[in-house]
Amino acid sequence: MTAPNKIRIGIIGAGNIGGVHASQFSLLKDQCEITAITDTYLPVAEERAKQYDIPHVTASPEELIQRSDVDAVVIGVPNQHHAPLAIQAIEAGKHVLLEKPMGINGDAARQIYRASRASDRVVMVAHQMRWESVPMQIKEQIDRGELGKIYTAKTGWFRRKGIPGWGTWFTRMDQSGGGPLIDIGVHMLDLALYLMGNPKPVSVYGATYAEFGPKRKGIGTWGKPDWNGEYDVEDLATALIKMEDGSTLSLEVSWAVHMDTDNTPFIHVMGSEGGASYRGAKGKLLTEKFDQPIETELVKPEHDESERTRLSRHFLECIREGKQPLTSALTGLTNNLVLDAIYESSRTGSEVKLDWNLN
Repeated sequence: MTAPNKIRIGIIGAGNIGGVHASQFSLLKDQCEITAITDTYLPVAEERAKQYDIPHVTASPEELIQRSDVDAVVIGVPNQHHAPLAIQAIEAGKHVLLEKPMGINGDAARQIYRASRASDRVVMVAHQMRWESVPMQIKEQIDRGELGKIYTAKTGWFRRKGIPGWGTWFTRMDQSGGGPLIDIGVHMLDLALYLMGNPKPVSVYGATYAEFGPKRKGIGTWGKPDWNGEYDVEDLATALIKMEDGSTLSLEVSWAVHMDTDNTPFIHVMGSEGGASYRGAKGKLLTEKFDQPIETELVKPEHDESERTRLSRHFLECIREGKQPLTSALTGLTNNLVLDAIYESSRTGSEVKLDWNLN
């Protein structure tokens, strides 16, 4: 029987990412209990249920959402289903933890944002990189004013040979919303905007390229290819994003590219009094004193808990305390609006101004 103060979790999507969420919430048994799980392929859900001692496997997401023993829903399914399921869950009075990107596009993200604004439920996007140790250390220094005014940043993630699930939903625009830009680029965009202090993006100039996928090159190890499927997304994207306060952000990501890369995400934040760099599990703070460059190394603590555990704990804390999550529906919408603008700029060859009509 569930303890009175425990938050009851239902998981929609029992694949790889659903398994990650199940494992993390299982570590927080003093605060929550996973009471139900579902998947379009029920044997996978049944296996997860056995693995994590989840008492109920439902035949559909709709059935899980309507259960009285589910307080919060975790959604880890292909991007095209994010908005319909999130909105249904919010309207059913459930809290929602939604895998990135929040929506398959800006219109879908607006629908989720409107539903969240009309509700008192917690709606959070699972951008786990904000809870990684080194970015957290950098953010602490930025908030203390050690870097001064942040005026520009550069971020990216170059995978040399990493196209996931060729021919599956990953590489179909109608199901994923895009390629590496919406897959891994959204992580870097979200983290960079957060470190910069959440400035408001106002315009974008960007370009996308598909030089590998259509030739069935650059295939990675994530997911199982469907050679009868389609590839109509990009495999590299680049953009310059301008903010309302005059700051700028450069974003570059790829699934596949011919370049010397270590396949790890990076961010460089540049401020008037100092800078910060992050790559993988390491980082640096950089400044100048007595006409000499000064660097301070940042590393992940030896016994640090995982960023996913911190993310899960934050979600539960927001539910208990009724507060806005760090990665709120507004931040998810912001990311989607920027992504839309990059794709539109690539199509038109022109700078695109963001549409901030939230009604």
